[in-house]
Amino acid sequence: MTRKVISHAFFWIVLIMIAIFTMFPLLWGIACSLRSDTEIFKYARPLSYHTFVPVKFSLDSYIRIFRDFKFQRPLLNTFYVSAVTIIAGCLINSIAAVAFAKFKFKGKKIIFVAILISFMIPFESITLPLYSVVNSFHWVDTYTGLIVPCLADGLVLFLFNQFFKDFPESILEAAEIDGASIPKIYFKIIMPLSMPVFVTAALMVFMNEWNAYLWPLVIARSPGIRLVQIAIASFKMERVTLWSCLYAASIISALIPVVFFLPFQKYYVQGITSSGIKG
Repeated sequence: MTRKVISHAFFWIVLIMIAIFTMFPLLWGIACSLRSDTEIFKYARPLSYHTFVPVKFSLDSYIRIFRDFKFQRPLLNTFYVSAVTIIAGCLINSIAAVAFAKFKFKGKKIIFVAILISFMIPFESITLPLYSVVNSFHWVDTYTGLIVPCLADGLVLFLFNQFFKDFPESILEAAEIDGASIPKIYFKIIMPLSMPVFVTAALMVFMNEWNAYLWPLVIARSPGIRLVQIAIASFKMERVTLWSCLYAASIISALIPVVFFLPFQKYYVQGITSSGIKG
């Protein structure tokens, strides 16, 4: 009995230590966002109680990023780009996945393998050629340039394809016998029965867009269409870094995806387990 108690106690101690280690950056960021830059440097070293608990709590950094730096604009821009990319991207990739999963056509396997290879290529290696293409369409410094190159996603298509491969053929055949067209089958039958994988894909696309840095940095030149990660980086200026503002913006940027993820966590896990691990 004693050995069992000691084992459980050791297990929980290890878990608590891992949790503290994992939460350390977040706790540090929250503490720094609630104090002035002077206090940040004063209690940075050595570690003490006031390293994590400000001497004087202040919301000035949160007020400043919205009042002086108009941080709400990058947030709204990112929400807009993410929303359009999610809607259009899920539609495009799911339709393509239905074609790969349920239709036979020449070169199907070769095209699908090429798509799988595409999402294994680092984005940095195609940034310059992609920029040339976007520039030829005069989409630089536009929302179109931010959105269109991100619509077709090999990983999202693969996720949909794995789900649709096991979609009951009897349902589709019954709909065809009843005279339903392919668009009607897709929108009236496939989509309502595939909500978990759609939620999973939407969350994946949202996380990609919310954390995107390189492509928005290259394309979005005007402050008016700047996205959130670029706005956060702008607090690090040539001669000075506004640390409290940087931490405040980073905390907001980190918490928003969590707020979106938690309500749909069940559907996300369900979508992954029913799609991602199927052979």
